[in-house]
Amino acid sequence: MSGQYDLQAPGTWRYSGNQLKRWRTKAGVSREELGVAANYSPDTIKSMEQGVRMPTSRVLDAADVLCHAEGLLSAAKEFVQREKFPARAQDFMLHEREAISVWWYEPTLIPGLLQTEGYARALIGNRCPPLDEETAEERVAARLERQEILTGKPPVACSFVLYDAALRIPEVDKEQLHLLLKMGQRTNVSIQVLPFDRAIPAALVGQMVLLETRDHARLAYTEGQSVSQLTEDPEVVSTQTERLSMIRAEALSAEESARFVERMADQL
Repeated sequence: MSGQYDLQAPGTWRYSGNQLKRWRTKAGVSREELGVAANYSPDTIKSMEQGVRMPTSRVLDAADVLCHAEGLLSAAKEFVQREKFPARAQDFMLHEREAISVWWYEPTLIPGLLQTEGYARALIGNRCPPLDEETAEERVAARLERQEILTGKPPVACSFVLYDAALRIPEVDKEQLHLLLKMGQRTNVSIQVLPFDRAIPAALVGQMVLLETRDHARLAYTEGQSVSQLTEDPEVVSTQTERLSMIRAEALSAEESARFVERMADQL
């Protein structure tokens, strides 16, 4: 496993695009010719071959005929599907499903594992640039599916620390606060709140997630507006672990945090 993961296009896109290019080149078919057959521009064909865009069923079938691939290219349709998660987060999602423990700090938003459907839809629906309605609904469904990690067997130890600001954006309604209270009652889930008056510099520099996998690999994940990093570099993991420990030391206990959230819910 490499120290840092490539969070670009999905592997299925890249592999299928690579095969598409190899077959097209071997058959002496130009991008222009394939584009005409599949009703795509040459630039779109290029993007598919590079794995930047998903190779569609239409282009795979057209290329299969033009390149005499005898069904080998068309067969990729079964495996190349619209991805449930943004490309930059897909490797993280794979490791999250295999985790035995998750430690999560969020300064501005409720973590995806704790979101209500309404809250998730509000965030995903207001993405910039905007998503089409079908993709947005698929992303909402995928986010809710991820929450099975909290209730599945064997149980996964999950610890969350939320900065005060994450609870105060307009999208956080009473239903969302009640879900936090409900999930915090689970024996495998801990939810803490870091109030404004306890904030420290380490809490103001962004989100982080620490994962431990079944084979006891430890990984750190951070996400920004357009850049994400998933790494098992021991130095990075150690630094993020120390940072999270400092934040947790300043946060309210789980019991105090529940009362904090209850008071906020009562005010809505």
